Amino acid sequence: MEEVIHARGHENVTAEHASTFEVTTDDYLTPAGDCILAIEADRAPADFDPEFVAACQDSNATITVTLEADGHTASVTGRGDPALEFTNERSAVGRTSDYVDDRTIVNSAEFAAEGFDRDLVAALSDGAEATVTITVE
Repeated sequence: MEEVIHARGHENVTAEHASTFEVTTDDYLTPAGDCILAIEADRAPADFDPEFVAACQDSNATITVTLEADGHTASVTGRGDPALEFTNERSAVGRTSDYVDDRTIVNSAEFAAEGFDRDLVAALSDGAEATVTITVE
């Protein structure tokens, strides 16, 4: 199963955060948002299909987040968690930790924002259109 989010980069995308990455529906990004990869997302976790959410709530689930922009692609894999809510209406956050809140879409991710391909990050900082595909197995 998968969910797809369309968003865009922003000049303040730096992708330097060591423990999270985020895609937000917000239409702005301050320099402090070093985990944010894309803004103006057309969907948030609260919009995801209930069956998709249920599949992600399995602690044995493998969740992969793939980000594509301007011909560059990067994927990060983590795991599901029974505590995942998918109720936030603004932001989708991947975490390298086990922390869960209403924004969390994947735990124990292989890497955070700082681990994304630098060519992809450069495209996002140039404002490239982005497609975020979240799959669960």
